[in-house]
This record gives sequence, C-alpha cells and structure tokens, in this order.
Amino acid sequence: MNKTTWQLKNEAQENAFARRLLVEYNIKETTTQRQAINGTREFEFPVRARKHTHHSKSERLKLACFKSGYVRNQNSCSSNYQLNPVYKAKTRTMFLSDKGLHTVEYQGTMRTKIWNQLARLQFMLDFYLKNHFYGKL
Repeated sequence: MNKTTWQLKNEAQENAFARRLLVEYNIKETTTQRQAINGTREFEFPVRARKHTHHSKSERLKLACFKSGYVRNQNSCSSNYQLNPVYKAKTRTMFLSDKGLHTVEYQGTMRTKIWNQLARLQFMLDFYLKNHFYGKL
C-alpha cells in the first residue's frame, strides 16, 4: 500500500512521540506485529499495574491506543477497559415484541472516541501523568 505524504508525516510524528515517551518517561513501546498491522500501539509504563495487590509486583502498567478511537488499560483480568472520557447521551433501541416493533429511549453513558492517533498518544500520556506518575522518573 502506497502511503500519501500526509500519512507519512503523521506516522513520523507518532514515531517521534513514541521515542519521546521512552527518553523522557521510560515508557517502552511493546507493540506486537499483529497489533501494528491492526493500527494498535501498546506501551509499558515504569509503574506497577495495580497498587494494592501482592501478585503484581513485577507486572507493569500497559496501555494501548487503538485505531477504533479508544485508549485501553491492557492489564485487566477479563476485559481491557476503556479510559476515554465519558458523557451522557440519549440512546434509542428498537426491539420486536408480540405487538410489533417498539422503540425505547433512555439516557446512556457514551465514550468519546479519539480519532487521531497522535491525540490518543497524548491522552494516554496525560492519563499516566495524572494517575500514576507522582513526579518520579
């Protein structure tokens, strides 16, 4: 696949940002080949994944940026939960009953998708600095 000049420029900016994460914060990229093909970038942070468990002494925090617009914690036991900001929105669902089609409207919680990879990387860094960094290098 031939990439456009714009795509090559964005990719160079993303790679420079990833290098900056390593140099300035000791955050290592651990993206697998399969993840790279899918547009995902995963990083390992220099802090423990969980604060209050004895089993995770050596397990490091891992966060990943997905092409789908989400930033996720990769250390969860059953599901890698999303870190994106949430907002309330009206949601509609349609279902079929004995009386025909019905639409139900309710107030739901939605996640803000971050469509730009560089923005996802910045959001991931901001999340780390706010929740895990504590001013230590």
